[in-house]
Amino acid sequence: MLNKPYDFTSTQAVGKVRWLLNAAKAGHAGTLDPLATGILPIALGEATKAVPQVQDGIKIYRFTIGWGKATTTDDTEGEVIATSDVRPEQGALEAVLPRFTGTILQRPPAFSAIKVDGKRAYELARAKQPPGLKPRSIRIHELTLAGMPDWDHAEFDVVSGKGAYMRSLARDMAAALDTVGHISWLRRMAVGPFHED
Repeated sequence: MLNKPYDFTSTQAVGKVRWLLNAAKAGHAGTLDPLATGILPIALGEATKAVPQVQDGIKIYRFTIGWGKATTTDDTEGEVIATSDVRPEQGALEAVLPRFTGTILQRPPAFSAIKVDGKRAYELARAKQPPGLKPRSIRIHELTLAGMPDWDHAEFDVVSGKGAYMRSLARDMAAALDTVGHISWLRRMAVGPFHED
């Protein structure tokens, strides 16, 4: 397990560990965006066969939404494509959370590693060819407001199943609150049996 640093892709992290340990084979259980930090399980050698089981495990995240700006990537790395002066109040935030808890439909971000006709969605998005990803069913077990450090930001804790994108969750929550927003900070605290402690 690796505590992935900021501005490092999951592929780079696996490559570095593989090189350091001189492993013939390596893989990871669940991609983390370069912006994200936290738990990245890495399997070496024969253990790579167990990666699918780990990927299916429960994941725990904490993230911050920055209100007022929508971006192409749904995080701080993208270009700003929309702005809003609306900043949701605590009562409105708490009232919207049940809509995003349970089994919900979620459209993945255009900038994701999902394959579309043999190409990664992010490759198409970078080439200005929107990948047209369809919503899919995901499971959010728990979603709670963790804090409001200032008027422009709110922090959330999430327990989710496989395939849930926190960037999409932030984007869709902002839309439900009649504003726009993006992930400004994201940390994965656990994947299945692997926790920070």
